[in-house]
Amino acid sequence: MTTDTPQTLPDGRPIPLMTGDERAMLESWLAFHRATLALKCAGLDDAQVRLAPAEPSSLTLLGLVQHLAEVERNWFQRVVGGLDVPPVFEEETGYALDPGRGLDEALAVWRREIARGQELCAGRSLDDTGRIADGPMAGVEVSVRWVLIHMIEEYARHNGHADILRERIDGVTGA
Repeated sequence: MTTDTPQTLPDGRPIPLMTGDERAMLESWLAFHRATLALKCAGLDDAQVRLAPAEPSSLTLLGLVQHLAEVERNWFQRVVGGLDVPPVFEEETGYALDPGRGLDEALAVWRREIARGQELCAGRSLDDTGRIADGPMAGVEVSVRWVLIHMIEEYARHNGHADILRERIDGVTGA
């Protein structure tokens, strides 16, 4: 296996690049973590992804997918793109569960947010900057590099939550 050509694991997730261009490496790690979240939701029904089995937390897999759609929009559209866009969902955090929103819809919205972010980053240098739009660090300048690293960290942290949630739902472990 060459380390600069995308390969996949038996479960279909892309193996992050081990050598090569920094941008490609960062993007490959982000793609791996995005695919890991999707894998954690695979094969579950709408009732299962609504379970919050790690009491006292109300965190669910569906809530994580919704939250990460919000995170994608925030960092790539608001910060990198400088766009003034509303939250993806009417709830500010995205964790709240709407009885009418199922997993398929949430995953489709999440994937659209990913695609839009990729469009906005295409052609931008890792050194290009944007500004944090709101919150306690509003106005702080960050590079595209920083945003990609932060997104990898964000997904890695939440994929750890997803591991625990999935294991409690049906005993599936790993990756």
